[in-house]
Amino acid sequence: MTWIDISQPLHSGIPVWPGDAPFQYEFISTKEESGSVHVGQVQMSTHTGTHIDAPFHFDDAGSKVHELDVNLYIGKARVIHLPGREKIKAEDLMEKEWGGISRLLIRTDSWRDRNVFPEEICHLDPDTVPYLKKQGIRLIGLDVPSVDPIDSKTLPAHHALWDAGIHILEGAVLDNVEEGIYELIALPLPILGGDGSPVRAVIRPVAEPL
Repeated sequence: MTWIDISQPLHSGIPVWPGDAPFQYEFISTKEESGSVHVGQVQMSTHTGTHIDAPFHFDDAGSKVHELDVNLYIGKARVIHLPGREKIKAEDLMEKEWGGISRLLIRTDSWRDRNVFPEEICHLDPDTVPYLKKQGIRLIGLDVPSVDPIDSKTLPAHHALWDAGIHILEGAVLDNVEEGIYELIALPLPILGGDGSPVRAVIRPVAEPL
């Protein structure tokens, strides 16, 4: 089956966290200038677009990007659709099928215009984390810039997930993705000492049952 790209395209107008470096791509040399090749340069925050958070992002003692297990970001994932919510609670998750999948992608539909950074988003209630851990979840992904409210400084969901051994993928594009089981590839770049990394996230449907 065909792979589906669930990554945000990186371009000069992509909205970023307030205060973060804007994304910029420019040529530092053109084929005409060099006589052989075009060479580009990228400047960006590590939390631009579709990205993973390393625990070091919010915890000084947390793992950095190059220390993360790449196997977390490759494998079967379940997509569930939870629209129209202010936050995701444990009871919302209990309504869904799991089937032993350790990666969960949640489509909230709460970031309606990706040309503008949102002021409010559907976020994860930290009280859901014990339930996620019980279900064996190791990676959770959302279609919004953060698992916590945009204005949160304490980041309770980030910390609760890390304490439970659950890693974070944010900013996925799940607008037209149906519920079901998919193969996921969302590999971070091997940034030594990094607090996060952009990813090229792709999925493709897997026939059920497993």
